[in-house]
Amino acid sequence: MRIFFTGGSGKAGRHVAPYLAEQGHQVTNADLVPLDHPDVHDLTVDLTDAGEVYSALAGLATFDELDLPEKPSYDAVVHFAAVPAILRTADSTTYATNVLSTYNILEAATRLGIRKVVFASSETTYGVCFAQGERRPLYVPVDEEHPTVPEDSYAMSKVANEVTARSFQARTGVDVYGLRINNVIEPHEYAEMFPDFLDDAGLRRRNIFAYIDVRDLGLMVQRCLETDGLGYEVFNVANADMSVAATTSEIIERFYDGVEVRREMGRDETFYAIDKARELVGFEPQHSWRDVLDDPRRG
Repeated sequence: MRIFFTGGSGKAGRHVAPYLAEQGHQVTNADLVPLDHPDVHDLTVDLTDAGEVYSALAGLATFDELDLPEKPSYDAVVHFAAVPAILRTADSTTYATNVLSTYNILEAATRLGIRKVVFASSETTYGVCFAQGERRPLYVPVDEEHPTVPEDSYAMSKVANEVTARSFQARTGVDVYGLRINNVIEPHEYAEMFPDFLDDAGLRRRNIFAYIDVRDLGLMVQRCLETDGLGYEVFNVANADMSVAATTSEIIERFYDGVEVRREMGRDETFYAIDKARELVGFEPQHSWRDVLDDPRRG
């Protein structure tokens, strides 16, 4: 596929864009800074400028395409670009940048006839991650039906983006899939960060004790690109296990006492449910911190 990938120079994008190229796709990275990867073409684009977005999506990706009898169209857009969290810019700037860039991408892509858009939403939409003070889910495991009523500017922008995406899908009938991505972990971060998580599970409360290995995030995007006809859908994206050594029963007792537990859970099962992604696009995570570190709770 010929893929227009936004935010390919960010923490997640710098892994996912090359991963898609490795799968045989032609990938253009639209970002303010280059990725400088040999298999990914860089294009400097201000996504908050509707004209730049439209021009980039309608244009060539590489010099080699000049030799084709006619200019090719993009087959899909993967939209990861965003101010990635609160406290990076002023709240109003975070919200405005994320909402406007997503609107511009969706409008240009659908007007140009691109039939598949996969966009990055966030775990923060559930209102736990960046809440002021203590905030617990209404029930566990948290699935895509859980209310999304956050109070911070970043998560608000992601909820607004989901509404915008659903509206463009209804208008055009294209496939638009939103990924509520949990805390992205790069392979080197297991050794650097997870020993503290295994020692103190409370450090992972705001992430609902979950994580997503960036390599498995690439797999999820690939599965979405391969799956057609779902219309508009949102998916939780996380690894199958928790990011802590405590068991699910210990987490429930310590952190979720009084919170509704809707079904029986496995010993190490994530509280950030990925059942829907498994069922609808065949997502099955391949990585775990346990591949790198010993689980102190298991001999």
